[in-house]
Amino acid sequence: MGFLHVYTGDGKGKTTAALGLALRAVCAGKRVFMGQFLKGMAYSELKAPDLLPGFTIEQFGDSCFVGREPSPEEIAMAQRGLQRMREVLQGGDYDVVIFDEVHMALFFRLIGLEELLEVLALRGEGVEVITTGRSAPRELMDAADLVTEMVEVKHYYQQGVLSRRGIDN
Repeated sequence: MGFLHVYTGDGKGKTTAALGLALRAVCAGKRVFMGQFLKGMAYSELKAPDLLPGFTIEQFGDSCFVGREPSPEEIAMAQRGLQRMREVLQGGDYDVVIFDEVHMALFFRLIGLEELLEVLALRGEGVEVITTGRSAPRELMDAADLVTEMVEVKHYYQQGVLSRRGIDN
């Protein structure tokens, strides 16, 4: 039996939690697909497929557009990403499928909530699905079997510490 997980909130750790579950799944012999919405930078986890047989990752973004309107190409990338996730769920080749930062793709209106819910409904009975990102919509949380909200209590960014390779990216 597969469940739908939603990892949301303003605190750090949503993608990290999804990657932790992915590591656990791969080590148990499961196959994992991670689709990263909005991301196009060379995050450290992009090396995971070379180190972890059974782990696949693809990015459906270009760069960070926070603070400006997304370009038509960025919108198209997110739309193609959602189509790719549809193919992954319909293909049946993966035991765990991660929609990383998909909540932000919804927030910025790169994809529609109804579209996402339709794609999520395609998952097979035994497929575990995880969605991540701030601002998960209530409808998605209501559809989920597990919702975890990361709450920021204290963060070293507030002290001027930038993203550190291998820890934050």
